[in-house]
Amino acid sequence: MKKVVVAAFVTLLCLNTFTALAEDKKALLARVETMTAEQKEARFKELELRVDEIKSMDRSSLSRAERSQLRKELKGMNTEAKALEGRGVYLSIGAIIIIILLLILIL
Repeated sequence: MKKVVVAAFVTLLCLNTFTALAEDKKALLARVETMTAEQKEARFKELELRVDEIKSMDRSSLSRAERSQLRKELKGMNTEAKALEGRGVYLSIGAIIIIILLLILIL
């Protein structure tokens, strides 16, 4: 019984973090959609400069918490850069299944 309760608790915690990440991405995408092309290009340059600055840092002198914070910052900048590019087509699993079924029916 104890294992079931622990497993349910861990599952609820995981679902909560996934929801928070999805909300952050939605807010980021909404902010990027309102930007003009010049603003996107300027923000992309800012991100590139910050990444170069982090790469040139001496990270061996940083504490564990500071390195973790840098990693989180880099991951956030990576997702923002991907949103700024706006490339790619995203398909859900349901859409892929429907496409496959239509291809089977047609062919």
